[in-house]
Amino acid sequence: MATALAAHAWPAERLPALGLLPLGTANDFAAAAGVPVDPHAALALVAEGHARPLDLLQVDADGRRSWCANLASAGFGTGVTVDTDEGLKKLLGGLAYLVTGIARLGRIEAVPARLRGPGFEWEGGMAALGVGNGRQAGGGQAMCPDALVDDGQLDLTVIPELSGELLATIGTLVKEGQRAALERSALRVRLPWVEIETPAPLTLNLDGEPVQGRRFRIECVPGRVRMHLPAGCPLLSQPS
Repeated sequence: MATALAAHAWPAERLPALGLLPLGTANDFAAAAGVPVDPHAALALVAEGHARPLDLLQVDADGRRSWCANLASAGFGTGVTVDTDEGLKKLLGGLAYLVTGIARLGRIEAVPARLRGPGFEWEGGMAALGVGNGRQAGGGQAMCPDALVDDGQLDLTVIPELSGELLATIGTLVKEGQRAALERSALRVRLPWVEIETPAPLTLNLDGEPVQGRRFRIECVPGRVRMHLPAGCPLLSQPS
């Protein structure tokens, strides 16, 4: 719904404000935002009437425009999301992504890529990529753990080819958690936009919807829609 509203020419103030019911498999955005799992409690947020501006990611893939409210991902994490069986998700919920991820560990292939943004350039093989407006995807995988939805910036996380560090990174993950593993292996930067080029078509997962291309431009569009979020929401730069 957010992406449908974003495609409209009207400014956010003239568009309907959004409420969020966490009825999906993983509910990544809702979980990170602190939206209650109970539908009645989630609807109560709408009744309170305090809608907050929400940034969106505008994604251009080889000239085709899409929108993303939570997180765009590529590489290992995207493969896990695409490969996770629907029956397994119904049985295990968000845990299904973890099971699929463990099964894929021996098949991590780096994707050659060139990235650039304001004051930023990087080129190499990436095992995974996260471009966040929100913080997590794939059943709780916090690829962009410090992202905010109202700061006019996207959070970029690149996990380079791990090669010999794979076991050490997994060890850090087990002992100290995902954030420590990210700090060990990932390149993280905050930008208003980023451009991505790959020699072969790259699949980018936009809130669960795959798009493919060789050239991407992802731009953070500040305050494009409004959403009812809970007081103290950790995704806001100034929680009410």
